[in-house]
Amino acid sequence: MTDHLIDLLRRFNVEADRFVEVFARAHGLHRTDMNAIAHIWRAAQEQQPLTPGELARRLSLSPAATTALVVRLEQNGHLERRPDPNDRRRTQLDIQPKARELAAAFFVPLGVHMREAFSHFSAAELETAAAVVEKALHATAKAADEAHTVTSEGAALRP
Repeated sequence: MTDHLIDLLRRFNVEADRFVEVFARAHGLHRTDMNAIAHIWRAAQEQQPLTPGELARRLSLSPAATTALVVRLEQNGHLERRPDPNDRRRTQLDIQPKARELAAAFFVPLGVHMREAFSHFSAAELETAAAVVEKALHATAKAADEAHTVTSEGAALRP
């Protein structure tokens, strides 16, 4: 059953990637733009604004690629750079209304479909599913961090 669950999560990931790609293309954005907006939006919801460096880490981008991304999103009215009120040497990324609208257009329809799919399960079943997905999320993040460490050290990834 574990292998079946891993396969289902892989397939879910592929479909989620396809959804992001289709949505991003329809709005004239790069896939990385959508991922950046999602990270900045979530950070704003949690009242923990991201710095460009933190965004680079979350997206596994170089400083130069992150600068290009931030400039592109800023020029398109999706974000604004502001000085950190606690440390004026640092910059925080502030999501703008245009990006909030885009995020809502992205997440609301997906949420409707997800809620419909989940409506067939009890609260206890959903709690178990949430625990499984949370563990899968942490495992995937750990694998990504390990892969980043290995590739940044110049070694090849091994299966």
